[in-house]
Amino acid sequence: MRRVLVPAEISGQPPAATSSLHRFGGASMGTSWSVQLFGAGGRPDPALELGIARQLALVVEQMSHWVPQSDLSRFNSAAPGSWHALPPAFYKVLACAEDVARASGGAFDPGAGALVNLWGFGAHGRFDEAGFRAPTAAAVERVQGRARAHRATLDHAARRLLQPGGVALDLSSIAKGYAVDRVADHLITLGVEHYLVEVGGELRGSGMKPDGQPWWVMLEPIEGEGDGGELALALHGLSIATSGDYRRYFEAGGARHAHTIDPRSGWPIKNGVASVSVVHAECMMADALSTALTVLGPVEGMAYAERAGFAARMLVRDGRQMQEHLSTRMRGMLA
Repeated sequence: MRRVLVPAEISGQPPAATSSLHRFGGASMGTSWSVQLFGAGGRPDPALELGIARQLALVVEQMSHWVPQSDLSRFNSAAPGSWHALPPAFYKVLACAEDVARASGGAFDPGAGALVNLWGFGAHGRFDEAGFRAPTAAAVERVQGRARAHRATLDHAARRLLQPGGVALDLSSIAKGYAVDRVADHLITLGVEHYLVEVGGELRGSGMKPDGQPWWVMLEPIEGEGDGGELALALHGLSIATSGDYRRYFEAGGARHAHTIDPRSGWPIKNGVASVSVVHAECMMADALSTALTVLGPVEGMAYAERAGFAARMLVRDGRQMQEHLSTRMRGMLA
């Protein structure tokens, strides 16, 4: 059975029947990206693709923990007590991340980079490299202790950030979503109304196709989901981001360790959550919220979605099957 998710309102006119579908794509942020849009002319403008690539490159230059000279990497290695002026994009993402951190009770934490590195999901000493070993409980507690004692301070008025010493930021759970928004906003400034932007599986769509159909996307199926799990979404003025434990993980000592770390405990999640998808107007918010709900789990996570009033779908393992949890907002969007 296929279910469909549609926005509350469909507005605007489809592109002209003579419009051409232009496709762009490449690699960035350690993943792939793609853009589809309808525009005039038979051939896409090379300057358009260059402009898209520049938007993605800016996110990497400011927020990548893989690039040693990025603004984020330089902050992470900076001397204790140093203040750092933040570029506008970096500030916007970090401010949003801190808002989600507060609202989720710390289930989402942009300052959890040291924990991510400890568990082998950072840029160095990765779980898939030779010689990696899962950290001991004592090692986790040491890192947690330092994280509790030292927190980065964001000065909103001056848009600067204090490095107290040893704080490692990690914006990988929100930066891809922001990159999608940034590319979409760039297209809007160029007068492009009908597009679908994707970065690493996070998507945002606007407008429609010449035949009046919206941009349809399918949620990635998961083993054990069952026949009722097929879900198609009409991304008309909407974004969707998905977080799951089935993409990156390792096994050690008979235990499965997912890449999603609970900043409150310091350990990979073990709440049975296999996947969380969040639908939101902003892909940056959808990206951060999907991670927060993954950490919070089925009870706290869905309660958070209800309080905040956003559309969320959570799949939780129950033996070999999946239990689906839908927020009220998500149920209302399903037709």
